[in-house]
Amino acid sequence: MPSQIVILDGYLVNPGDLSWSPISDLGQLIIYDHTPEDLVVTRSLNADVLLVNKVKLASQHFKQLPRLKLICLLATGYDNVDVEAARQFGVTVCNATDYSTDSVAQHVFAMILTCTNKVQLHNHSVKSGDWSRNSWSYSIGSIRGLKGKVMGVYGGGKIGMRVAALASAFGMKILVYKRTMPKAGIHPYHFVQPSQLFEESDILTFHVPLTGETLGIINQQTLSMMKPDALLVNTSRGGLVNEKDLSMHLLKHPEFTAALDVLSVEPPPASHPLIDQENCIITPHNAWSNIDARTKLIRICAENIRLYCSGDPQNVIA
Repeated sequence: MPSQIVILDGYLVNPGDLSWSPISDLGQLIIYDHTPEDLVVTRSLNADVLLVNKVKLASQHFKQLPRLKLICLLATGYDNVDVEAARQFGVTVCNATDYSTDSVAQHVFAMILTCTNKVQLHNHSVKSGDWSRNSWSYSIGSIRGLKGKVMGVYGGGKIGMRVAALASAFGMKILVYKRTMPKAGIHPYHFVQPSQLFEESDILTFHVPLTGETLGIINQQTLSMMKPDALLVNTSRGGLVNEKDLSMHLLKHPEFTAALDVLSVEPPPASHPLIDQENCIITPHNAWSNIDARTKLIRICAENIRLYCSGDPQNVIA
């Protein structure tokens, strides 16, 4: 087992509501909530194993860390680690997969229900005294039902399919676009091309990585294809959205709604064009992070370390 394990930026995964014991049981554990770039090497000098979330590790770091054997990512993405440099210096890199599927899917529906049922808006209204000035029941605007509506899922991976399953439970019709379309046969959902997805969806949710193909996929052209009162949900990557185009579309179509957990720049500047738009709700990139997901993430990373030490590593990137 490793003699020293160092976590360089553990705060987002565990701000204090969880235990690191699955990892601390494997060796001496040193935890830093955040690590600036100029302290990465100093804090990692004696580590056999490093755990990082967003801290960047490049070739110059590996040159100065001869004891380092394993990097475990407290995340699925690994673009913050120079994987080729790690390989050259004999450092194994492992990521964590499939820990946040249920958390993200739950967040998608929290956003959808926030927009359709307006629970927070009505709660604020009641506590402001509006109910005492109304009849026994009232609504602010129309509350929309989900049964029979069309849910479009752009991306047919694990998260997209989990969202589709939840939508089915609400009685929605499901349309899915998947880059590799399934072979002919019996499938629980209708697989369609992107144009049909944009045109027919009452709610359209995105679950794809940011690539050259998906960069700016939500833009003036594709938004113009959508229903004027549709709901667009993005919990994937902010770069999928041309935010200037979306801002203009929201202004032109007040019945259209966007629900975003991710933006192109995080945290966003106060001048961000979507911050003040009433028909856009934004959460701070936390769809992945419910306590169950973070508990599972810690356990996966502990298992990555244990299996590496036993000579049978899992989730290996390099």
